[in-house]
Amino acid sequence: MKALILIRMMGMLIGVAMALWGFRRFRAHLIRRTEFLVLFLFGVSLSSVALYPNSINILVSMMALQGEAHGRLIALLIVSNMVLWVWFLFHRVSSARMDRQFDALVRSIAFGSLQVGDRNGIKPITVIIPALNEAESLREILTRMPSQVCGVDVGVLLVDDGSTDGTADVATAMGSSAVKNPINRGGGAALRLGYDVAVAGGAEIIVTMDADGQHVPEEIEALVRPILEDRWDFVIGSRVLGSHEKDSVVRIAGVHLFSRLINFLAGTNISDCSSCYRAFKVDRIRELHLVQDQYYAPEAIIDAAKKGLRIGEVPITILRRKFGESKKGRNWSYGLRFARTIIKTWWR
Repeated sequence: MKALILIRMMGMLIGVAMALWGFRRFRAHLIRRTEFLVLFLFGVSLSSVALYPNSINILVSMMALQGEAHGRLIALLIVSNMVLWVWFLFHRVSSARMDRQFDALVRSIAFGSLQVGDRNGIKPITVIIPALNEAESLREILTRMPSQVCGVDVGVLLVDDGSTDGTADVATAMGSSAVKNPINRGGGAALRLGYDVAVAGGAEIIVTMDADGQHVPEEIEALVRPILEDRWDFVIGSRVLGSHEKDSVVRIAGVHLFSRLINFLAGTNISDCSSCYRAFKVDRIRELHLVQDQYYAPEAIIDAAKKGLRIGEVPITILRRKFGESKKGRNWSYGLRFARTIIKTWWR
């Protein structure tokens, strides 16, 4: 009996504290009316139930739990769980909206900071390279970049994702265009900024490649040719069809596993879902809904399949990194987040 009284007192105190906390935050303009009402009503309801347990008998009757052992407790647990789920979903929607607004704000700031001369590197075929502290690798990559492919001019746009080693300066010194994200956000967010600049500059085909030196610039033609010949809209460079220098067995196994999962879910026929060496038609990429900041590789494939883009693969070569360290993280954590991205993109 004493334990029950203690639980009721604790419930009443928590309810009062929650209602007061919500009121103080609302008064300080830290939360909106909807959030205040939810907190306040939940706190008042918890206090009322603690003081007058019989007040939940109406819920017991509605759920036909009269006479059941611990009927009131079961009814209370059911309702509280429903409230928590509503609260959780409300915050998920609110958080997603804020993420979109933040993304648009950061991209707008970065885009607005561009000077006229910064867009000189935008050509009909524009290679977008997202980079974070890759100054050493870029010196080698950019010297090998072709000026034309199949008779079409090629330009390079580097997206500096918050580097601290002068990555953007290396690119501009070597004649490429560069745009800087004010903060580090991830490869997917960097690419979205790059798309904004390339599209505004009149690019017709976009090629994306990594800045770590693993992709071979001389293979750009293989990616672009099927698009110029109007065979495909979206071309993926596949290490499975081509070759790759020795890599983690776990990572290679993951490439095969996740590629099969995407093929099953999206009805595609790809062999290398994690390759970021790709080419797009600009007029089709506008149709894609791309939101992932990290682990963005499968997102474009799944959404492109949903939008009816013609997807194909060409063999490429993946080299081992010569400079710096990989930023992908551990195999198991990378794989879990990669899988989550696949499921989220397919489900939305």
